[in-house]
Amino acid sequence: MNNIVVRGLSGAVFVILVVGSLWLNAYTSLAVLALFTCLGLYEFFQLFRNSNQVQVSVLFSTGVHFFIFLLVAASLFNWIPSYSVFLALPILFLSMLVELWRKEENPLLNLGIHFLGLIYVVIPFLVILALQLKTANQHLVIYMLILIWSNDTFAYLSGRMLGKTKLFERISPNKTWEGTIGGVIMTVVVGGIVAFTTNQDYFFWLISALIVAPSAIFGDLLESLFKRSLNIKDTGNIMPGHGGILDRFDAALFTAPIFCCWWLFYQFI
Repeated sequence: MNNIVVRGLSGAVFVILVVGSLWLNAYTSLAVLALFTCLGLYEFFQLFRNSNQVQVSVLFSTGVHFFIFLLVAASLFNWIPSYSVFLALPILFLSMLVELWRKEENPLLNLGIHFLGLIYVVIPFLVILALQLKTANQHLVIYMLILIWSNDTFAYLSGRMLGKTKLFERISPNKTWEGTIGGVIMTVVVGGIVAFTTNQDYFFWLISALIVAPSAIFGDLLESLFKRSLNIKDTGNIMPGHGGILDRFDAALFTAPIFCCWWLFYQFI
């Protein structure tokens, strides 16, 4: 089957799954985000399987961080007392002790990658879940994702039509300034459309677009840097034509915490 068709069908299924789960209720949101977190963690630690310097324990690190995700998620749902999240601290500190028995050559590098999984994968997915559960706007995350996907789509189209000047050739040779600017402009337009069609504050969504667009670009570049440094094309192959979960969420993982900070700040102005 033509790769474009495969990519289109795979992308459509992904969007339906994500938007559908977020649209239905909190429980479907949790189920899908938990699945993505688990798969994303596994993909992240698998990136280093062929590294000569890092020998991270894939299953152990995935299990530790996924348990922390479930612990915090349970507190967000009020299934356990909120102070229970402090249990994550001894779990994290105790998880460092595994290096005493593994006897690998670079324990500091291993622990660095171990904790980077928490920062890069778990925290952003928890932020997305918190935005979904704790905000008055039940579709806030969907609108944020629409802005991210709009930037990605229009940056690609603008780059194909107008792109000449390389943005970050060392990391991502195909990205251009023309595509980047086109993506930002169209994301602002989509932000205005979101505000108009949902009868929400134009100021919030236009500023959101100006924040989301560059954040999404940096998120994409950051993952490209990871993959290029490890000589890897995709983080996984679970999505035909797209790669892995992290390949599809690279922009969202970087953008969600920044968007959350903007949303919190907006509540006080």
